[in-house]
Amino acid sequence: MIRTTVLRALVLTAAFAAALTPVTCLGENSNRLPTKATKKLPPELLSLLRQKKMPIHSPILVRVFKEEAELEVWKQDTTGRFQILKTYPICRWSGDLGPKLQEGDRQTPEGFYRVTPELMNPHSNYYLAINIGYPNNFDKANNRDGSLLMIHGDCWSSGCYAMTDEQISEIYSLARDSFQGGRPSFQVQTYPFRLTPANLARHRNNPNLAFWKMLKIGNDHFEATHLEPKVDVCNRLYVFDAQRPPNSPKPLVFNPTDKCPAFVVNPKIARRALEKQRTDEVEYTQLLEDNVPAAPIYSGLDGGMNKVFLARFPVRVTLSKVLPYASYLPQLPPIPWVDTRKLFGTLF
Repeated sequence: MIRTTVLRALVLTAAFAAALTPVTCLGENSNRLPTKATKKLPPELLSLLRQKKMPIHSPILVRVFKEEAELEVWKQDTTGRFQILKTYPICRWSGDLGPKLQEGDRQTPEGFYRVTPELMNPHSNYYLAINIGYPNNFDKANNRDGSLLMIHGDCWSSGCYAMTDEQISEIYSLARDSFQGGRPSFQVQTYPFRLTPANLARHRNNPNLAFWKMLKIGNDHFEATHLEPKVDVCNRLYVFDAQRPPNSPKPLVFNPTDKCPAFVVNPKIARRALEKQRTDEVEYTQLLEDNVPAAPIYSGLDGGMNKVFLARFPVRVTLSKVLPYASYLPQLPPIPWVDTRKLFGTLF
């Protein structure tokens, strides 16, 4: 057991040392890990882990919310479920609400991503950086491109989620320690805002609404169970917690651009998620009947930051100053969509 743990640690150290080559959000590569990448967690965070009964090497899960400018780190406790560990205010994100579509559009990604050890860069020019893995299979299936989209330090963003150096130091260390526990990757969920009925009602006129409602299915699976949702892609759509139908002799294979195979969702997960979805749908419908004010489709601003940083960085830049065409941002290309109520109805 000890030998296995030592070998695992050596492999992970080698992976960190072989981090990504230098590009937009990243710094110079080298074979020696800098001290900033090997720092232990601060005592107050270690105390919080003990208080919440979260082993230091247990898996993590990261959730990002643009409009609120918050990044959450969740960690698996001794029960095997994820609980919130800490919420970090985001210092800077760029673009507008909505997914990233192409290289250079300054948009920060929205969706479900996986981070592996080789996507951790200890040599970043932005202190430390974590490549979230954009584009994923969904992005590629929908012809979206771009590269090197990060969570990093230095509080400056061009398509990335920028934190302070102190914040990224903690987040990086939590990710590193989770890898040392034997987990090959961790999930990053990035959202335009918290997918509440009130927020969806405010943004009901946005062309991204169908896309956001699809993300909400995965969000609901996680919030209802505190278990990491299994993510697949077929027919250019996200599919969550799919498993092979009972008595099916065929293995379940998903192709991002092909028709979805027959599948079922784990009944315990689907039942809890569906209960949440039904409750949210009632509230959403009532808000529409009440004609709550709708948010503008595009803010015209280049991203945002958490209010705790506004006094330090008071200037907000309009997108038209950094992107000449940003005053008429393009509509999203059509994404195939299905009625989620019908979808859930076929899964039990």
